[in-house]
Amino acid sequence: MARLPYIEEQDHPELSGLIAQIRAERGGLLSDLYKMLLYSPPIAAGWLQLLTAIRQQCQLCGKLRELAILRVGILNRASYEYQAHIPFALKEGLSQDQIESLSNWRESSLFDSRERAVLAYADDMTREIHVPEEIFCALREHFNDQQLVELTATIAAYNLVSRFLEALQIHPK
Repeated sequence: MARLPYIEEQDHPELSGLIAQIRAERGGLLSDLYKMLLYSPPIAAGWLQLLTAIRQQCQLCGKLRELAILRVGILNRASYEYQAHIPFALKEGLSQDQIESLSNWRESSLFDSRERAVLAYADDMTREIHVPEEIFCALREHFNDQQLVELTATIAAYNLVSRFLEALQIHPK
């Protein structure tokens, strides 16, 4: 159970414009995450803008974006984040076998060198914060500067998401 009650749309007509924007950018769904973020409309609006940019407006391919997001969810034991992104990952081209292998990706032969570079980067950004030069150099072989910024922002943002979800105990139903 979440640590705070979820904001219910019908109880807050003053939030109707922001809720409409969230629904428009998130495919009609007002998730439990946004029901919690709505306690602070400025935070909810900024969050929406950042995550919409990451998920819908970046050059980084969706498959790699979702790979990084799932790995962050695993590392942070954020089941809501992880479970919410499985359908997106499958839609973007990750296989069910790859998803099931993410916990032990280093031992798996299902990931190519580009995917392995992304996973190593997600691991170090999430666990260590300071990324070793050799991990970053491995990324440079596969990505241009814009994509590197977008990948870095994706991993950082989804660490934010998972920490928010877990601190307030927002879990899948």
